[in-house]
Amino acid sequence: MEINQFLELFNPLPGNHYLQVTTSPDETTCALNEMVKEVGGEFSLYIYTDKDVDYSTQYPDATIKYVNSFKEPFRTHPRSNDIVVIKDVFDKHENKDMLLKVTYTSLANTAEIIIIEKKGVMDIQKMKQTLEDYEFRVANDIDVLDGYDLVMAKKMHMWGNGL
Repeated sequence: MEINQFLELFNPLPGNHYLQVTTSPDETTCALNEMVKEVGGEFSLYIYTDKDVDYSTQYPDATIKYVNSFKEPFRTHPRSNDIVVIKDVFDKHENKDMLLKVTYTSLANTAEIIIIEKKGVMDIQKMKQTLEDYEFRVANDIDVLDGYDLVMAKKMHMWGNGL
């Protein structure tokens, strides 16, 4: 996994809030956490798991929440995130519509959503269209993580559901 190329997608500013929603923290989680911490931002980690795990010692500065069912959306405050990274969750989630609606609401204006799935799991063109249907704009697929497909889009101020 080429983590440096992945990190080039981000430009964290002081006070930014990044959220990663995943099934299992990995190298991307560590890198995002460190990057946001370096600029005095806040990193949140929402983990979809039914296992009894505790990542608080590994990520002591992060806000960590656990979601035990792929039927449930994660919960967060409106406009509280500058970037939401959904990794290995979207394809498994039973209510994809709700997942996208919650993500959209949680993002500040001009904030970004990134969806990452193992290569071959995600239909990239369909994902781009789905994001467009949910009022995310300028969807792009970017090949920066070995073994993973990544689609990134932006919530635009004053467009669609924005305001």
